[in-house]
Amino acid sequence: MTTSSSLLPALLWALSFFAVHRVPTGSAQSLPPARYDGFLYAEHRVDAGTIVIEAFLDPVCPDSRDAWPFLKEAVDYYGPRVWLVVHLLPLPYHDNAYVASRALNIVNLLNTSATFPLLELFFKEQVKFYNAQTVNMSKAAVVSYIANFATQVVADSLKSAVVSGFENTQTDLKARVSFKYSASRGVFGTPTFFVNGFSLPDSDSTIDYSGWRNIIDPLIAAQGDPREENVYFF
Repeated sequence: MTTSSSLLPALLWALSFFAVHRVPTGSAQSLPPARYDGFLYAEHRVDAGTIVIEAFLDPVCPDSRDAWPFLKEAVDYYGPRVWLVVHLLPLPYHDNAYVASRALNIVNLLNTSATFPLLELFFKEQVKFYNAQTVNMSKAAVVSYIANFATQVVADSLKSAVVSGFENTQTDLKARVSFKYSASRGVFGTPTFFVNGFSLPDSDSTIDYSGWRNIIDPLIAAQGDPREENVYFF
């Protein structure tokens, strides 16, 4: 996390970077994308009474790492009453965040059940990917390092698929779409949380388990009897 005054120039730099470093036009991603951005934490039915949480996280951000266990605990507590989507926002001053985000997209394409274990593995061993730890490594070496790291959560038979995934423009496009989606929502720091479409005040601070309970319990109580609402699927 960084103050807003220092984040805005970084965001402008990142936007200009992605504008200049475009994927060839033949494989360009049109917006909006075919599917809603983000990784769904749990597969379950969504109805009109479901509390929707969107979390914008950076796999190499210490504040994202610290916020995740509390959010996960709260979502697990509420079960199908809460629907969590994680959007990846690789911050430009975390040198390896974009490659880590690509690794998460690659693994998600190969095995959706491995996506969050990989995110948690990045958080657990995050120090390996800080700027200072890889400052003397080439970009190709960093990609190889992260690709091999990511294979820990998938079957050995998929190792080559993870490595070759970094040559697939579609995984690059998915990571770019996530960045653009974050920008479209006015998000420029991690972690940032939206609940039922609204940004939480000071959500770039770590919200502990009690904090999440204090946010969600009144929303559920205010809904009344959920059986009176019509069921729909997101």
